[in-house]
Amino acid sequence: MIREMVKIDEDLCDGCGACIPSCHEGALQMIDGKARLISDLMCDGLGACLGHCPQGAITIEKREAEPYNETRVMELMVDKGENTVVAHLQHLKEHHEMEYLREGVQYLKDHRSELDFSVEDVMSRVHHARVEEEQLACGCAGSEARSFAPQSAAGGSVPAAGAFTMAHSVAATQPSGQPSDQPSDQPSELRQWPVQMHLINPGASYFRETDLVLAADCVAFSLGNFHSRWLKGKTLAIACPKLDTGMESYVEKIRALIDGAKINTLTVMMMQVPCCGGLLQMVRMAAGQTERKVPIKKVIVGVEGEILSEEWV
Repeated sequence: MIREMVKIDEDLCDGCGACIPSCHEGALQMIDGKARLISDLMCDGLGACLGHCPQGAITIEKREAEPYNETRVMELMVDKGENTVVAHLQHLKEHHEMEYLREGVQYLKDHRSELDFSVEDVMSRVHHARVEEEQLACGCAGSEARSFAPQSAAGGSVPAAGAFTMAHSVAATQPSGQPSDQPSDQPSELRQWPVQMHLINPGASYFRETDLVLAADCVAFSLGNFHSRWLKGKTLAIACPKLDTGMESYVEKIRALIDGAKINTLTVMMMQVPCCGGLLQMVRMAAGQTERKVPIKKVIVGVEGEILSEEWV
């Protein structure tokens, strides 16, 4: 598969650090006086950092790339020294990519005799790293990748589809202010963060071999049983084909989810308004470029919250 990745010319980089704040994924950090790409996994290839390099040291290159391979990444990182390795492992830790973190640590242990630094020193620095400080230093905490159990799986129960209405939300409390005997909350079925297409990372481990819902932004607000009926047990991405910009990256991300993450199915949920059709067009464009084929379902939601159509395409 083809990926767009940041490439840094270290001979041109003067260490000014102007590019660091513009990388919202935290994939760029200043290491030993140079800007370094410390996470292929989190680089989205959008190039927000390009305009902030006064030396022109950063470019975007397209290259044939295998699905993310932590062992291969570690082979590249160790050549850049201990500080780069530590930054890479800390980045995996703060984004809760624990499987990749274990693979990276195992690589260090397996190649201990070949390294110019101590594995124990690296592990000590990663273990004592404060995640809160790392988030402030390297990027927006709102785009930090997280995988978690939905509330229903953590002890709550999911009500029957369609059980919640506007009348119910108004009647959740009695006029006296006392709680009614009706349930007041529907548990969330969200399993991961972030969800917006510009922010999701197709290489994140929680997308692997899952059933993905790609929903227009308005769908969840219009469909009362979105969580219990459509999102339960699935991963999520959202987009607005009318208002979002830079959507060419969406096609590549969908392609990466199909070929790289090997998602099982893709459900595209759109509102009945004409502009939402762009979402399915992007999916079809991406699917036409993939090596794998996955079942794709189209769901049209009415503005009054009803399902108008549901079909495999």
